[in-house]
Amino acid sequence: MPDAKERPAGLDSPVVSKIIKYGARAHVPVFRLTNGRIGSKWRIGAGWKKPVPVLLLDHLGRKSGKTFTTPLLYLEDGERLVVVGSQGGLPKHPQWFHNLVAHPEATVSLRGERERRVRARVADPAERAALWPRLVDLYADFESYQSWTDREIPVVVLDPVR
Repeated sequence: MPDAKERPAGLDSPVVSKIIKYGARAHVPVFRLTNGRIGSKWRIGAGWKKPVPVLLLDHLGRKSGKTFTTPLLYLEDGERLVVVGSQGGLPKHPQWFHNLVAHPEATVSLRGERERRVRARVADPAERAALWPRLVDLYADFESYQSWTDREIPVVVLDPVR
C-alpha cells in the first residue's frame, strides 16, 4: 500500500471511476434485498480493527431530477450522520456531493431502517475540523485520500428531518 503522500499510479484513469460506479451499483440491490444484513459494513475480517458502517443515500440529480442511490461510509454523531466526499482521492468531488448541494433533501437507508429523511449540508470549517479526526479514526484511508488530491475533501452532515 502506498504511504499517505504517494498517490497511486492510474488513480485518474477512467477505469477507476467506472470501478467505483459499477461497484456501487452492485452494492445497492444486495443491501436493499437483505435490509442491510449484507452490505451495511465495509472491511470486515482479519486485519481490520473494526468494520465501518455503510448507508444508502437516495438523492436527486441536479440536472436530471432523477433519483440516484449511492452507498457511503458514515459516522454517527448523535442524531446526525456524517459522510465524506472522498471519491477515493480522485481530483473531483463525487456527483452525489454536487447533487446534495443542489437538492439537500434526501433519504438514507441504514441496516434495518429504510427511508430516514435527512437534510444535507456541508460542514463549516470549525465543524469539519472537529469531525475530521473522528472520520479518520473510523476509516484511516480518508487521510490518504486527502493527501492524494489538491481539493479539500468535503464533509457532509445529514441532519434528521422531522
